[in-house]
Amino acid sequence: MDINYIENKIEPLRDKLLNHRLYSRISKIEDLQTFTENHIYAVWDFMSLLKALQINLTCTKTPWGPNKNSQTAYLINEIVLAEETDVNQEGDRKSHYELYLDAMEDIGASTKKSTDLITKMINSDDIFKTIDNLEIHPNIKEFLKFTFSVIEEGKPHKIAAIFTFGRENLIPNMFNEILHEFQKNITEIDISKLIYYFERHIELDEDEHGPMALEMVTELAKNDNINYLIISFTSDWLFPTRENKAIVETLNNLSRNVSFLEIETDKGHDSFLLDEPDLDIAMKGFLESNYEKTN
Repeated sequence: MDINYIENKIEPLRDKLLNHRLYSRISKIEDLQTFTENHIYAVWDFMSLLKALQINLTCTKTPWGPNKNSQTAYLINEIVLAEETDVNQEGDRKSHYELYLDAMEDIGASTKKSTDLITKMINSDDIFKTIDNLEIHPNIKEFLKFTFSVIEEGKPHKIAAIFTFGRENLIPNMFNEILHEFQKNITEIDISKLIYYFERHIELDEDEHGPMALEMVTELAKNDNINYLIISFTSDWLFPTRENKAIVETLNNLSRNVSFLEIETDKGHDSFLLDEPDLDIAMKGFLESNYEKTN
């Protein structure tokens, strides 16, 4: 898998996030309190993604069984170890979620509402229904539901991609921006616990977890043996050939096995529903070929 290709494709979105106007608007302690009271859900969401990966990539049940890939199991276990049992400024073992809650209390932010709602989600039989019923900003609901929809899908490479490109590989730069604004604007009280949390995350993600996550997602992508067939119809106005070729180009850049066929027809978008002998021949050959490879 070409990591550089993926990073180049998402670079505009990364830049937009790293230059978000929110950071400069945190100018007083009340702003910081409000920020942490909302950001805590992202901290918890991160831990849920982390555990979903550990569940998918290691054996977390009894009877025990060997891992399918010991390298990815090692990588995720190393990340979990630090995220769940790091140390605070006094040397006590705590998860990063708990470090954040301590920092919130230290700056006078309220933790009761968020911890109560997070406890509801932890104990929920239907996470999506519970999220819908929470009294939180709609954007937080959307963020959480997207994460748990990917977790529920249970595809390790997708969970790892979100964890890597939307969290571990992004956090150091994003937290540096946030930390810079905090230190510049918030001087009236001691926010050392919060600074410690961000600095600890930056240190771990930059030096260890970021590279580990990239290796993990690369390793998982190696196991993608799916063959792709992209078929385009010359008269399809809804999904034109140029868009299908863009999909083919992306799959090629990701080192996927992809074939492409353009069928000449005047039947428009509904061509795949109608009698198209070339489509029947192509689909029959593709399915038979892949059946033989897997049996």
